[in-house]
Amino acid sequence: REEIARAYQLIENYDLGGHVRWLPSINKLETGEVYRVIADRGGVFVQPALFEAFGLTILEAMASGVPTFGPKFGGPLEIIEYGVSGLLLNTSKPEFIAGSLESFRDDCESDPGLWRKISENGIQSVQTHFNWRLYSQRLINLTKLYGFWRFSVSGQGKVKMNRYCDFLYHFLVHQRAEGMRAG
Repeated sequence: REEIARAYQLIENYDLGGHVRWLPSINKLETGEVYRVIADRGGVFVQPALFEAFGLTILEAMASGVPTFGPKFGGPLEIIEYGVSGLLLNTSKPEFIAGSLESFRDDCESDPGLWRKISENGIQSVQTHFNWRLYSQRLINLTKLYGFWRFSVSGQGKVKMNRYCDFLYHFLVHQRAEGMRAG
């Protein structure tokens, strides 16, 4: 509570009303609309966590066209392509976050198309790399892998796995290995 109160005080002290919003917890049904309002006003989304395991809010913001800043520690490294589809922050100190935001603001002033480019690239990245089809396929693959692993460590599975490996060895590897020894 003290940090939130401090953030509001800083917004007031620096006359940033209407330029900075500290969003409270939002009903999941309303998040898409909130991100669209931020995008329509040319805003950015900042996830200031010290570590983010995955980054669902980052994906939501990017999918809505909001240039997104995420911590460079954890999952956002797999989501954000720095300077292309979003930006990564060193969130270990507030001055690092502020410096990155100031730098982006300056870059947007010198390149008026930058905000839009990152917005569009963020949308495209989410649609290409984080869609339901890919997620479902990964989940199915992991399920198959888990099932295969469980079978391979079971008693019957070990016997069949050993036979399968012997078959592969004799069918694919053995003759090549003998040929290499002879040559």
